[in-house]
Amino acid sequence: MKPTFVETSNVREFYGALKRVNERGAIEACLAVVDGLPGLGKTTAIRHWVAQTGSIYLRAQKGWDYSWLIQEILTELSIDAKSIRGKRDRFARVLDELAARAERAAFDNRTFGLVIDECDMVSTRGEIMEAIRGISDLRYLPTILVGMGTLRDNLRRFPQIESRAGSNKVTFKPASLDDARALIVGRCEVIVAPDLIEFVWRLSKGFNREILEAIAHIERFGLRTDPGPGGITMADMAGHVLMNDRATGKPICVPGAA
Repeated sequence: MKPTFVETSNVREFYGALKRVNERGAIEACLAVVDGLPGLGKTTAIRHWVAQTGSIYLRAQKGWDYSWLIQEILTELSIDAKSIRGKRDRFARVLDELAARAERAAFDNRTFGLVIDECDMVSTRGEIMEAIRGISDLRYLPTILVGMGTLRDNLRRFPQIESRAGSNKVTFKPASLDDARALIVGRCEVIVAPDLIEFVWRLSKGFNREILEAIAHIERFGLRTDPGPGGITMADMAGHVLMNDRATGKPICVPGAA
């Protein structure tokens, strides 16, 4: 599979939210919220942006407390927390290093930020959320909270945090047919015919995870056959596994001709 990053409509919405953060009127309104069901490409999009910008990526853990959060940030910043005594000094070091990196990024015309993935796990915990707000506020640092269905509801418990996201909220939705086509054309090592592309889209229900799984199966089939100039069709793959059913885990095959 090609290691290409494909810009889908969800990714464009995400970039739009980041642009609104960068062009914000209220300087403290530097939060963005990204949510959506698993398998829609949130983490892939976020990790790509992190790699492009050199931003900090954290994956929340259920057992997080304030000290663990700060420890995780220091680790990602390659700072030995053991060399810094006291919660206040550790927090100050986090702020200073984040500010320094944001300044260097600005000189390179890049946006540097902090990403908290799986934020649902900690979004009901005031100590954690207030610490994230504090870091974001004190350095006006773009901060992206990523989660699933409960994140937005949980943030309503913290009006000062929720209000800082404002309109910078993006929900990843199932891929459109155009999105699925772009993913298959951009990632698949073999040419895929339009009928098979549409079938993958319908069968996947627009979930990127299933589309990528289908691409892997199509590639394995296509690399050991000689498809026509129009690419691999449904007829070519009739009877072959395309993906696994999300609900049952059972393989789903391309149907044969009626």
